[in-house]
Amino acid sequence: MTERPPLQVAALRELLLAPAGPLARLDVVPETGSTNDDVVAGLRDDPDAWPHASLLVTEHQVAGHGRAGRTWTSPARAALTCTFVARPRSGPATYAWLPLLAGLGAVRALRATAGVRAVLKWPNDVLVELGEQVEPLDGWGTARKVAGVLAQAVPQVPGVAVGIGLNVDQRRDELPVPWATSLVLAGAGSVDRASLLVALVEALDQVAHRWVEHDGDAVAAGLVDEVASVCSTLGRPVRVELPGGAALTGTATGLADDGALLVRDAQGVEQRVLAGDVAHVRVTGDTGS
Repeated sequence: MTERPPLQVAALRELLLAPAGPLARLDVVPETGSTNDDVVAGLRDDPDAWPHASLLVTEHQVAGHGRAGRTWTSPARAALTCTFVARPRSGPATYAWLPLLAGLGAVRALRATAGVRAVLKWPNDVLVELGEQVEPLDGWGTARKVAGVLAQAVPQVPGVAVGIGLNVDQRRDELPVPWATSLVLAGAGSVDRASLLVALVEALDQVAHRWVEHDGDAVAAGLVDEVASVCSTLGRPVRVELPGGAALTGTATGLADDGALLVRDAQGVEQRVLAGDVAHVRVTGDTGS
């Protein structure tokens, strides 16, 4: 393994900060516990210091976490770990779309820059399909998780910290779980973190502009169909863990106008599952993604 180079902060600022780029603020720190925790704390303490389109990036996140408190770690400079600030005028009623829109942007950035078969698993995972390169895993088939999204609302601002963690060049022994992978293990054409960050910012900016222009109405913006087109969950059998320990099994049939997952259960009844109610979506009975 060659030495993992640091990000060139000055060059990134020149490319990404306004007026040349879409960001209002860009901070890159050597190490932190969690970029999401830092941004949430910043929004609570001094909202004016964290305007819409701010971004915090760290070279090494040592206490990262996902939904339901799941933790994960990564070696320094092996991942692209960052948190965006979203403060749309459309307000909290539209926030359920943010993980899905961030996932759409990540999928587009990875397909364009890294050349991998990235797809979205509802509501907040980005997978790559590895096919015959790997043995199928229960609940995952031959797909592996390469990135995750965590959106945390700060109602008093109001605003949202949208964190994205992308595995870039970890070796197999550096991955925390069997269903994870990295871009280098997936055969990516590019694993330069700076290029990936620029592509991610640009893709998210394009998606966000359309969403904001339509006041958070993903249907009017045409984004529902675009998210659905990259979402491997749809049309597949799923198991959804619900609050209280109950489970819903059925087939994911589509997305509701508010971003909820529509699941047709064994009785043929279509159920709506909202963001935050789904612990995980798994594929069963086949070897697909």
